[in-house]
Parts: sequence; C-alpha cells; structure tokens
Amino acid sequence: MSEAPLVGIVMGSESDRPTMQRCFEVLDGYGVPHEVVVRSAHRDPEGCREWATSAEARGLKVLIAAAGGAAHLPGVVAAWSVLPVIGVPMSAGALGGLDALLSMAQMPAGIPVATVAIGDAGARNAAHLAMAILALNDPGAKDKLIKRRVANRGMPRPA
Repeated sequence: MSEAPLVGIVMGSESDRPTMQRCFEVLDGYGVPHEVVVRSAHRDPEGCREWATSAEARGLKVLIAAAGGAAHLPGVVAAWSVLPVIGVPMSAGALGGLDALLSMAQMPAGIPVATVAIGDAGARNAAHLAMAILALNDPGAKDKLIKRRVANRGMPRPA
C-alpha cells in the first residue's frame, strides 16, 4: 500500500504468517494501510524494542502482536509503547494456543494487552478491533466499520 501504515503487525515467527493472513485480508478489505514485521521477544529483543518504541513516531495508531507458546511478544510490545496493543494467540504446541491466550490475558495491571481468540478467528477479530479503535477518531473509518457490520450481521445502523 502506498499510504503510510496506521496499523503495525508484528509476528513472533514467520510461521505465524498463514494465520495472520486473515488479519491482513480484513485490513485490506477496510482499506487500512498496515506494516508487517517479524520480531521475536526472545531471539531479537532489541529489534522488538526498537520497533515498538518507534511505532508512534512512524504514524502507527494500533499495534497487533501475534505469538504462540509463552507468547511474550504482545506484552513486550505493550511495555515499550503507549499505543493500543492487540494480542493474537497462535494455535501451537502441546496446549493448542491456550498457553499463549493465558499469557496475553494475564498481563500485569498497567500494561494492557487486548486479547482476542486463538488462531484464525482471533486474527480476523484483531483487524476488526483495530478498525474500531481507528474509528474513534476517524469518521470515514467508523462509516466503513458500520457498513461492514450491517452487511455481515444485519446489525441495525445506529441513528
């Protein structure tokens, strides 16, 4: 996309891409420019810090972090940025993503991570939640969000 990205997406591993493709598709459907990077909280902590601390200055408004296993990535990103962070637990390992879900949902007070469902549905909902956050200050984004919800769910259009 040629526009400056509004949503930053960070994945802990390239293996998260097939699931996160659902997120990219939803954002593309809304016409929301986004960037996608791979940064590991464990293998590249400095790269993760640099990406998160520079996000706001680069014009990003919402951050989405996908990780599996112990799933430290969303919490690390939230610790380094005051932007809203949405965690997407990846379905992986012996617990099928439950460990990642609990890691994200149990962040200490003061470092919030909005956590969505495990896997594909979570990846999609992360994009919809990012759009809802963007819609708070962008009437055009709000209109797109309402149109999508009305079309998909038969939701009555608000007055």
